[in-house]
Amino acid sequence: CFGSHHTSFICPLICTMLAPLLAFTCTSSAPFFGFMGVASALVFANLGAAYGTAKSGVGIMSMGVMHHEAVMKNIIPVVMAGVLGIYGLIVAVILIQAVSGDTYSDYNGYAHLASGLACGLSGLAAGMAIGIVGDAGVRANAQQEKLFVGMILILIFAEALGLYGLIVALILSQSSETCTAP
Repeated sequence: CFGSHHTSFICPLICTMLAPLLAFTCTSSAPFFGFMGVASALVFANLGAAYGTAKSGVGIMSMGVMHHEAVMKNIIPVVMAGVLGIYGLIVAVILIQAVSGDTYSDYNGYAHLASGLACGLSGLAAGMAIGIVGDAGVRANAQQEKLFVGMILILIFAEALGLYGLIVALILSQSSETCTAP
């Protein structure tokens, strides 16, 4: 309970007394939180992907009017924004497989909600950053070719925000506790 260095009879007694307080229950509302995690991962990540695609797409089209030869080179922000939606889809598929009816604890529901929110909101933030940087970056790149590498580096760091959320979401999705009937 408290470590192997305590050998007295008090520690097992305390652990036995605290065990019912530390047990997680199987309530009917637990799957709701799991499903909300699934929806949060997918919806928020896709909102970020959609915003990033739309915002940088506007910049690409505006830049393409005068410099149509650079459109395909500057499509990178749109691709990076689309990847954010894939992050949300990955987490949603992993979470939905873990949600069950009878043996799903409150702990699991909360962990899966946190997992979905971590991925989804990180994807939303990354999508906003990619959209803003992509819009300004492709317009600036049309004026000065030397700005391309700088734009790509900024986009990589913006995409990393979504990747951090994915990593934390995957770790949280593997968190599990058994439950007892209420």
